[in-house]
Amino acid sequence: MAQRPQSLPLRLSLAPLAAVLMVLAGCSGKDQQAGGPPPGGPLPVTVLEAQPTKVETSIEAVAQTEGAKEAEVRARVGGLLVKRLYEEGAPVKAGQPLFQIDPAPFEVALAQARAQLAQAKAQAEQAVREAARLKGLAAQQAVSQREADNALSDSAAAQAQVQAAEAAVRQAELNLSWSTVTAPVAGVSGRAALTEGNLVAAGGALLTTVVQSNPIWVRFSIAQNELNSAMPEGRFSPKAVRGVELVMPDGSVYPLRGKLNFAASQIDRSLGTVQLRGEFENADGALLAGQFVRARLITGERDGVFKVPQNAVMQTEQGPVVMLAGADGKVQPRPVKTGQWVGKDWVILGGLKAGDKVIVDNLIKVRPGAPVAPHGPEQAPAGAPAAPASKG
Repeated sequence: MAQRPQSLPLRLSLAPLAAVLMVLAGCSGKDQQAGGPPPGGPLPVTVLEAQPTKVETSIEAVAQTEGAKEAEVRARVGGLLVKRLYEEGAPVKAGQPLFQIDPAPFEVALAQARAQLAQAKAQAEQAVREAARLKGLAAQQAVSQREADNALSDSAAAQAQVQAAEAAVRQAELNLSWSTVTAPVAGVSGRAALTEGNLVAAGGALLTTVVQSNPIWVRFSIAQNELNSAMPEGRFSPKAVRGVELVMPDGSVYPLRGKLNFAASQIDRSLGTVQLRGEFENADGALLAGQFVRARLITGERDGVFKVPQNAVMQTEQGPVVMLAGADGKVQPRPVKTGQWVGKDWVILGGLKAGDKVIVDNLIKVRPGAPVAPHGPEQAPAGAPAAPASKG
């Protein structure tokens, strides 16, 4: 009985790139048999002519947004919470009333303080008159000098009692005003932590929060060696940073570029990272505090690089490869060195030269050395029927 021939394994260690391209060629051959162009006929492909350009260099890190001001609202006096004065989740202004604590005890305390002030003033006036009378009698030697001095001391003590009573009135007025709990900063209000009927202690339970989200801050950390390598000078300097971009969870870029408003002066000893913070305008409230995003630190600019669509770069075990349409009309594979993504394009740092025609479609069907019919993105493939003229 004849044995079935066994296929030889690919020698990737001898010709790594050639082996990968042979696999791609095999796949493309199957596609052509399944409905591609006839064997020997050139395959229409769209090409982009590589031209050197200038791109910004950057480094990304996971980040989290936070309010520029995040205030906890607590009562400054104790009492019974009788009313909530704001709509939860609505924007509030600085000083806007948020909660009302029963003001009756504080109104009584204020009335008592004012009465004590009036009494202290009356006693002070009496002491002043008594001191003046005894001073005159002492001058006539009708009373002893000691009695006159005591009266003068009593007058000074009465004046001090007036000042103490005035301070008590001021404190009572403050307590009454603090019975209306106001927003310490402007921002977006949070959920009320306590409802009407709860007894609130001075400086005790949290009532709500107010977060100022415009501008909004974005906090992130980057390793020191990565920061240094991303800077043109090879050393991180906050003044050299051109700006900060935000990459949203869906991959889109936040339309407004922010600025770096904080860089730590020391490295985190446990992680070896530098803490950074960006600031962004957020007038429409598109960014929420606590949201996870990616911060892109713009560190400089690189000249003489190329940009190609992401789908034009094929990732192989030996690295990224692009397919070129050569001057002889045949496919030429070219290993390249990729950098970062810019929008929907790869930044190519090496492997391309000006004028190279990069194939951007039909990549599954092309194979090394196969004939192709290249055309520009706005051109129709060779042999394709012309578009019908529009009727006038």
